[in-house]
Amino acid sequence: MGSLMLDEHVDRFIDHLIHRRGFSEHTVRAYSTDLQGFQRFAGGRGVKGLEGVERPLIRAYLGGLREDGYADATIARRLASLRSFFRYLIREGVIEHDPLTMIRSPRREKQLPHILVPRDIDHLIESVEAETLWGRRDRALFEVLYGGGLRVSELVGLDETDLDLIDGVARVRGKGKRERLAPLGRSASQSLRAYLPERVRRFPSDGREPVAVFVNRRGGRLTDRGVRKILDKHVLRSGLADRISPHTLRHSFATHLVDAGAHLRAVQELLGHQRLTTTQIYTHVSKERHREVYERAHPRGRGRKDRE
Repeated sequence: MGSLMLDEHVDRFIDHLIHRRGFSEHTVRAYSTDLQGFQRFAGGRGVKGLEGVERPLIRAYLGGLREDGYADATIARRLASLRSFFRYLIREGVIEHDPLTMIRSPRREKQLPHILVPRDIDHLIESVEAETLWGRRDRALFEVLYGGGLRVSELVGLDETDLDLIDGVARVRGKGKRERLAPLGRSASQSLRAYLPERVRRFPSDGREPVAVFVNRRGGRLTDRGVRKILDKHVLRSGLADRISPHTLRHSFATHLVDAGAHLRAVQELLGHQRLTTTQIYTHVSKERHREVYERAHPRGRGRKDRE
């Protein structure tokens, strides 16, 4: 085992995720939070270095999470963070054996993503009063999130030079800083044309830094949290259900494409998924939606009580 303390190895791993793997700020923060939680537990047991991290300690850590009432999904995520950390240590030659061998992740029920039907998407976007700079910004923001199926981190990372409003595409930097072209569509392009000139007049560029597409009220680049607050505000005003996040619009984008007959490989590329298995969940969402429509609308699909 390495001579460095556990916290020093964690710091090196986080640095590796940022500079070598190019992970997003949100992902790095999740890894850091998970591993710091394990560090605190290990420190409470008198374990400061890697030599004390063995299977009984990890089992005790996971058992403690269960006793504290953490959900299986949270426990599985924390265990996944530990697995990534120890695989990194093995690749770097710091340790020879993985202490997580023979430790299984808790079984999780596969939850289908929450989506909006097209009319609710329309209602959300149309409810934004696009008569001011900020109204135009918010409408363009929703149009781009839904029209391109972007992650919120990809949205806030957009620079003006990434947009091609003539062809209706945006150059997007996804996970691992992998680039792809995301569609904008006619509606998103029109909303951007209405918003960008006003934003430029309000916050002219000095030409020294990339110009963010979506800015806050001080002219700085909008953050993930800022987008969520904007969405929460408009969801409340529109009267839609409260289970809506920026990722809901991405899920809806993919599901609506699959519903319309888009090839799964094409949807995979549009979403920037590395593996087709990640995209396949949207086929299950579509099947579930079709089943609900059938049961609600078909005379033989409804229960006896509904038919009486």
